[in-house]
Amino acid sequence: MADPWRYSTQGVSIPLRVTPRGGRDDIDGVETLANGRTVVKVRVRAIAEGGEANRAVTELLAKALRVPKAAVRITAGVTSRLKQVSIEGDPARLGEILRKLTAATDA
Repeated sequence: MADPWRYSTQGVSIPLRVTPRGGRDDIDGVETLANGRTVVKVRVRAIAEGGEANRAVTELLAKALRVPKAAVRITAGVTSRLKQVSIEGDPARLGEILRKLTAATDA
């Protein structure tokens, strides 16, 4: 399966499927949606109200990818479970970390 994220000179762009109130903050691997699109599955404890889940997603990705929170931006899907997130940083390093994080939990 190809990596669902895209590389740019500034970092990576990651398609996500977020589960709010998921019991824990975690990256659950990679999933292919019914439309054939591949996404990274993320769950957060926060509720999807008042931007709480978005903040939790941003913090989770920043911590997991070892980048400042300011380097993580939700670029699409702010009010949706399906989101597009851009992460600023070294694309090769970010891709390597993402591969390890999603492989560890890939079903």
